[in-house]
Amino acid sequence: MIFVDGSNLYHSLKYYFKRTDIDIGKFCHRLLGRRELVRIYYYNALVGQKEEPERYKDQQKFLANLEALPYFELKMGRLVYSNWPGTPPYEKGVDIMLATDMLTHAYNDNYDTAMLVAGDSDYVYALQAVKNAGKHVEVTLFGRENTSVPLRKVADRVIAIDGRLLRGVWKQSPGS
Repeated sequence: MIFVDGSNLYHSLKYYFKRTDIDIGKFCHRLLGRRELVRIYYYNALVGQKEEPERYKDQQKFLANLEALPYFELKMGRLVYSNWPGTPPYEKGVDIMLATDMLTHAYNDNYDTAMLVAGDSDYVYALQAVKNAGKHVEVTLFGRENTSVPLRKVADRVIAIDGRLLRGVWKQSPGS
């Protein structure tokens, strides 16, 4: 099973590659290699329609495309808008939802390997619990070896997201 922290993926793509138009289906199948996919879980927070109407519309299109993928589950937390627009919104419930699902599926023996696409060290204890349940844990993340060190240490395998891994998984070629 693949567990994707959508916000982390989006912001990391934007920071490292200056683009976000990734084909999530192709990306996840690249991570799998020849292994069998059980399910992809994608976690994010819903943009406020009232607060950010254009961003909301863009997100709805993106989410509709995701939901069309086979063996795909979309899990949504929420964005909290306090003092908007002076203060950016923050996510609520996404990390705990992902960790709970990863643990529940591990203890229900629904997968052999959990693949986490995230760079947040808050997931370390959940990943250790998954390993304690006898499962393999792989972490897919951005950055050099000195980033997300606790995540890298707890993982059985670390997959670096770099230009080589992303070749052929973009929705459009650069500049088009």
